[in-house]
Amino acid sequence: MILLTTPLTRGAECAAYLKDSTGEETLWVENIQQALSRLREQSYSVVVLDQFLLENEPSENDHLLDLLGTAFPIYVNFAVSGMPRLVREVRSALHRRKREEAQARRSVEQQIHSEMFESLTTMLLSCELAMAVPGVPPQVAEKIRLIDNLARGMRVKLGAE
Repeated sequence: MILLTTPLTRGAECAAYLKDSTGEETLWVENIQQALSRLREQSYSVVVLDQFLLENEPSENDHLLDLLGTAFPIYVNFAVSGMPRLVREVRSALHRRKREEAQARRSVEQQIHSEMFESLTTMLLSCELAMAVPGVPPQVAEKIRLIDNLARGMRVKLGAE
């Protein structure tokens, strides 16, 4: 979803054009206070900010940036930028966001994968050490073998072997 923030009277028209051009739902607000309210309520992929507002309400800028979350901010001077340029910038921001989300997802997956392998290796080593203890009762040895087999099966499923 896109949040368009501009006091322009043609803001609704700009929002409709952005929606038609990008396929993304677009919400138009007229001022920074409304944008802050919307950012508290919902997350956005892209937040388009009219530079005019930012220059006239500098005290709100930091608060606005804090609330952006993962949204890409796009600063636009509507006095000199046309809709085609805005659409190009929004599409570019949407593409960057998707690329960064995919990268973050891969990074988290790799970290979880690594941590699981580490835990499984620790389990397998612990099972081997437990089985090496002299005089392990047969019921305990069977439970240890069961844990060992499960851990080995998980490693295979995760592609460790």
